[in-house]
Amino acid sequence: MELLDGKKISNQIKEEITETVAKMKEHGEKVPHLAAIIVGNDGASLTYVGSKVRSCERIGFESTLVQMPSTTSELELLKKIDELNKNEAVDGFIVQLPLPEQIDTQKVIMAIDPDKDVDGFHPTNFGKMALDMSTFIPATPFGILELLERYKVDTKGKHTVVIGRSHIVGRPMSILMGRRGWPGNSTVTLTHSHTKNITQIISQADIVISALGVPNFLKAEMVKDDAVVIDVGITRVPDESRPKGYYITGDVDFENVSKKASYITPVPGGVGPMTIAMLLKNTLLARERHRAKS
Repeated sequence: MELLDGKKISNQIKEEITETVAKMKEHGEKVPHLAAIIVGNDGASLTYVGSKVRSCERIGFESTLVQMPSTTSELELLKKIDELNKNEAVDGFIVQLPLPEQIDTQKVIMAIDPDKDVDGFHPTNFGKMALDMSTFIPATPFGILELLERYKVDTKGKHTVVIGRSHIVGRPMSILMGRRGWPGNSTVTLTHSHTKNITQIISQADIVISALGVPNFLKAEMVKDDAVVIDVGITRVPDESRPKGYYITGDVDFENVSKKASYITPVPGGVGPMTIAMLLKNTLLARERHRAKS
């Protein structure tokens, strides 16, 4: 079994971007600028956004963090998005999800300029991805592709089973794994909560990508020998015996599944760090596009 070490690969990617940014500075070019809007004070979201800001500092990006109270109205948030759309200094920005219930998430995603949508959630970018056109790929699926590529995992002709059909991970992952090229060219089955015989389907998979959010859902008896297992799930499980009062686990029973898998991602330290690295890569791509346009 080989560990797909997202922490190690994400650091490599950040080092590569740091070198690119240093060359941009040498040539007197504008460096990439990533902005993030966070509404409210959700603990996990604040941690995640804080990590993005620190990553920007480390690699030489400019960054802006816009914090808005949980009482923010939809109109106020849309006005802030419009400001960032029009701000030529900002190359790309994200609106951290989830949003408070008074705000329509879909309306917010639609309001973001597709050329600055470094999360890759806007329908324009999603549609381009589905058509194999150059675009911003959502950061988590992009990170999974990068892991498969850098560890030279063979995907051609393989049976990939994706568990979960979210717009952020499951659905784009199913499209990307079936695309022409590499990683891709696999035969994809997209499973979800209404899938019958899900255990039987998973047991036939060469590659399993689980983005369900159910702790330890994937057991060793569900996967075949030498399967490639990608665990996208990340759940805080309360545990008073731990210093933080919880521990983090994924969808996969790592201890037992790792004994059967050929490759597997750990949680934490697998897909999570890759998500931030690929968001930075998308922001660099946005800067290069804006420079080419101007």
